[in-house]
Amino acid sequence: MRRWTLALAASVLALGAPAVAGPTEDFAKLQDDVWAAALKTYPIFATQVGVSTYDRELAPLSLAEMDRQAAEAGAFLKRLQAIPTSALSPADQTNHAILRTMLSDQVEANRFGHRQMLYSTLGSYHDNLAGLGETLPFRTKADYDNYLARLALVPSRMKAYGEISRKAAREGFVQPCVTLTRMPDTITGQIADDPAKSRFYAPFAGQRPGGVAAADWAALQARAQEVIRSQVNPAYREFAQLYARELAGRCRQNISISSTPQGREYYAFLVRQHTTTNLTPEQIHEIGLKEVARIRAEMDQVASKAGFPSRTAMIQDMRTNAKWFARTPEELLEKTALQAKVIDGKMPSLIGRLARLPYGIRPMNLATAPGDTTARYQPGSVETGLAGFYLVNTTKLDQRPFWEIPALTVHEAVPGHHQQIALQQELAMPPWRKNLAFFTAFVEGWGLYSERLGIEMGIYDTPQKDMGRLGYEMWRAIRLVVDTGIHSKGWSKEQAVQYFRDNGTLTEANIDAEVNRYISDPGQALAYKLGELKIRELRTQAERELGDRFDLRRFHDAVLGQGSVPLDVLEAQVKGWIAAERG
Repeated sequence: MRRWTLALAASVLALGAPAVAGPTEDFAKLQDDVWAAALKTYPIFATQVGVSTYDRELAPLSLAEMDRQAAEAGAFLKRLQAIPTSALSPADQTNHAILRTMLSDQVEANRFGHRQMLYSTLGSYHDNLAGLGETLPFRTKADYDNYLARLALVPSRMKAYGEISRKAAREGFVQPCVTLTRMPDTITGQIADDPAKSRFYAPFAGQRPGGVAAADWAALQARAQEVIRSQVNPAYREFAQLYARELAGRCRQNISISSTPQGREYYAFLVRQHTTTNLTPEQIHEIGLKEVARIRAEMDQVASKAGFPSRTAMIQDMRTNAKWFARTPEELLEKTALQAKVIDGKMPSLIGRLARLPYGIRPMNLATAPGDTTARYQPGSVETGLAGFYLVNTTKLDQRPFWEIPALTVHEAVPGHHQQIALQQELAMPPWRKNLAFFTAFVEGWGLYSERLGIEMGIYDTPQKDMGRLGYEMWRAIRLVVDTGIHSKGWSKEQAVQYFRDNGTLTEANIDAEVNRYISDPGQALAYKLGELKIRELRTQAERELGDRFDLRRFHDAVLGQGSVPLDVLEAQVKGWIAAERG
């Protein structure tokens, strides 16, 4: 395991007397303990970052375990609060502030009964478990053997998943009915009568690794098929039956999280957590309305220049004209790959320090893709030799227009999520910062800001692509209005869908998937636009104050150079950078 080193403050020791720990030493020890606890608590994560201690384990799943983790975080928080920040270096003062935010959020989140809601349209425990083999390194016989040991634990975890979901349903912590129409398919879709076609079998489906003997490989494949047939499949069938029998009918009619026990308090917490601001839902709603109006005016101008009588006429053509859509999944992937390589070639002009880790492109899992978003990013790892992946939704091809590809690619791949996350893994900072600190407002704010960088790259070279870019920005502005509208103002799903239709460019399937997402996972979608607005604000300030001395590549390096941080920490960092550049 690669350990980090921290500079220790010089201390004067009396001859023969034991060293006396100071704030710097106390903080270094606390960070060591936080990292060690994270590795033990999340064994899959430990494997992904190259720590082999827990390679045969899956994280326990129980409310008692959630309580244990929260209590542990509370104990760490108490130790952290006892360390005077004034005695720490500037770098450690930043580390202190970020760790305080992370630990406080973990403690607070555990106080809500919503912690029991383990499935939604944005992600579910059973789907994450089925994708386990897609996120782990496989090189040696031991890697495959460890994976089989983990598969043997799937039945107990699925049983616990069912028990927690039952309890959640009894207490009213359930998803709205309108978001769960495809949920049964996401469960049964993971069950393959032929184990060799199971998603769980993916690590064994390719060619035999060079370091594994033929006889051993055949034995491993046979064991994998047997554990899938006799243990994994029955566990998923049992949960599917439980869902149909006891959970499907226990969904709620009111789509607002505020209608659940402690719902208003929970939504306020989610807003603070995801945006890293103290903005109220009402303030965010108003910001959204203003952004929607501004972007709509820009869309009107694009439509006029393109020769359409109105914005709506152009969008209607973009949504329905067959020439904008792929006929096969392969065609969609080919166009996406070409766009990605064009953008790769422009990266050095935008960013000084590029991430070393490459990324690949592949389709989303077909069991869950029909109800999923258009694309997403799956992080990789230099330590374990796993590339990052840009996952493309290749279902419902009549809803995946070509004009979305440029904005989608800069967001999910580079300079968006892959550049930011892969670079963060390389930075000289404590490993808990590199691997655990992911603030939605920063990560998604950078992704949306990256879409705007496409203008400077010249990739929006047709009116439709430019309208697609504006449509994607509008999409995130609409989120500010719709998410707060649903969870703070009592909007219906129909109101939210209609607001999307009236203002955005998304196709019907994408609108439905998006609104279901905001209903299922409140607050998360607010982070994109608020984070992007903060980065744009800081860039404008830097350009104004530095004038001819402003260097875009250096600005981007300053934004990305400390990894994911809360927006107030980002603001302080960039202002410090501006002062240094001026000096």
